[in-house]
Amino acid sequence: MSFIETKSAAGEDVLADLNRAFTAFKETNDERLAQLETRLGVDVLTEEKLQRIDTALDETKRRLDRVTLDLARPKLGGAVAEDHSAREHKSAFDLYMRAGEAAGLKALEAKALSAGSGPDGGYLVPTPAEQEILRRLAHLSPIRAIASVREISTHSLRKAYSLQGPAVGWAGETDARPQTANQQIADLDFPVAELYAMPAATQTLLDDSVVDIEQWIAEEVQTAFAEQEGAAFVNGNGVNKPKGFLAYATVADASWSWGNLGYVTTGVSAGFAASNPSDALFNLVYALRAGYRQKGRFVMNRQTQSLIRKFKTSTGEYLWAPPTSLEASASLLNFPVVEAEDMPNVGADSLSIAFGDFERGYLVVDRLGIRVLRDPYSAKPYVLFYTTKRVGGGVQDFEAIKLLKFGTA
Repeated sequence: MSFIETKSAAGEDVLADLNRAFTAFKETNDERLAQLETRLGVDVLTEEKLQRIDTALDETKRRLDRVTLDLARPKLGGAVAEDHSAREHKSAFDLYMRAGEAAGLKALEAKALSAGSGPDGGYLVPTPAEQEILRRLAHLSPIRAIASVREISTHSLRKAYSLQGPAVGWAGETDARPQTANQQIADLDFPVAELYAMPAATQTLLDDSVVDIEQWIAEEVQTAFAEQEGAAFVNGNGVNKPKGFLAYATVADASWSWGNLGYVTTGVSAGFAASNPSDALFNLVYALRAGYRQKGRFVMNRQTQSLIRKFKTSTGEYLWAPPTSLEASASLLNFPVVEAEDMPNVGADSLSIAFGDFERGYLVVDRLGIRVLRDPYSAKPYVLFYTTKRVGGGVQDFEAIKLLKFGTA
């Protein structure tokens, strides 16, 4: 039995003793009250008994308090220790942000055997602050909101995939199983790169104890991070930044092969066809296999969305529909529309609309830890906070995303 289990069992025993003592106390006190009603005074023996029980009750309560305190103390390697560590980290981080005192954070990172230190780029923000920043990014960064997100502790994520798909076949229950072809396996590599923001604060703000420093840093960096991520997840070239899905090689969907994104065309350069323009949208949707289409989403910018908002069906119904609630998004052909301003405007041979299951198609990789380095010197009288996070991204399933090309071939 573990230490915590032993203490917990002991606490239950003490609690049972306390309940029994209190029951005895109530019975004795009821007897005393009855004596007061029927006699001129209380029996001395009853008073002494009540006093003894009362003393025992106090002692039992003190024992229970001691056991409860022992259970509340952090144990190394346990959940309680993690809670205590989180509180310690929060306190040390707050002191560093307000006054530049880094001794507490240095001691914490030394205890955690962290490779990071001040010279390596700042100090880790507390976990709740990191989670708050990532939560806000999920709302502000459109591709992150619909992609798969994986957290890692290394510099890159490597995934294996089969170039030919799994080797399978049919056989009867007693038939021999012929040897299948050898699998051709390749790797997809998703390195992370450093994304930074540098919010500034006055010393007056930092001295104000009412200001929640973790909340402030989350609010300051959320928009900057989201804008940079949004651009990289769409158009990033993969050099010191994520690789956007539009940066991959594209081919006509009829000639699609793994490693490329397939596209269908509108048949007109820099626009839709004059007659039945919505046919291109239907072609885009049905270029995607049914398994991916179930979670399909359109991705385009506001200008492109304004063009297709006018399209109607042959019965006069609009293809585009507004959100049905605050949490919902607009829809096109009954599929959600994600507005990503980094998608290109409609132009000659532009790839201005994407459709697919981005959860299966695109992967965002976050390296654990967001760091802050305090700089009170570069922009006096302001204090700068060089805030960094490491993020990568790229296409992980080339079948899951299709593009609409505003051209003829």
